[in-house]
Amino acid sequence: MNVLEAHDIAKSYRGGDGSTLHILNGVNLSVKRGEMIAIVGESGAGKSTLLHVLGALDRPTRGYVVIGGEPIAGRTDDELAVIRNKKVGFVFQFHHLLREFSALENVMMPMRIGGTELPQARSRAEELLSRVGLSGRMHHRPSELSGGEQQRTAVARALAVDPAVVMADEPTGNLDHRNGERLHEVFAQLARDLEIGMVVVTHNRSLAARADRALLLEDGRLVETDVRGVVA
Repeated sequence: MNVLEAHDIAKSYRGGDGSTLHILNGVNLSVKRGEMIAIVGESGAGKSTLLHVLGALDRPTRGYVVIGGEPIAGRTDDELAVIRNKKVGFVFQFHHLLREFSALENVMMPMRIGGTELPQARSRAEELLSRVGLSGRMHHRPSELSGGEQQRTAVARALAVDPAVVMADEPTGNLDHRNGERLHEVFAQLARDLEIGMVVVTHNRSLAARADRALLLEDGRLVETDVRGVVA
């Protein structure tokens, strides 16, 4: 079963000089349950733009996206927000944790906003933090956690509402080698164990190599690739 589909996605912007900038031009993608996809390519190729379109943070100029079996074309901004909150988890290079709350409270937050009762939210947050190796650190605030621990908390938070797919944009770009490698393993394991789709934009060869498929974004299109030689 596909948890994410993109059909003939194009994205253009109007440049400062009035010309049209074509960023994406006919992107097609399908992601199965439990599958991890790495998207690689040169800086400026449009990888983050593509991720934003796939995650319903931005609208395509042409084409359409289906998330968890639900087409998102023609939806209002409020409807897109509901779909994102229920079906998509996001992990960015910087974790964006709330400083005044513990790791546990940060992971509980999306569930509480979505109406989950406190006991259920706490139980799931504890389970997810344990999965990412933070069972002994869940009551610490972000300032008391290492960079790797903060990012693993962000991963747990992205999984809190049991999304169909997780979108990660350079998730290890701000980590040292050791913490980056640990997070790579977490991503691969979670995709398999929780049977969620995962789309990871990365320049990291090690992370891309752990994916089920690596796709190169070049000239506005995605093509299958060998990560060797194209990831810095």
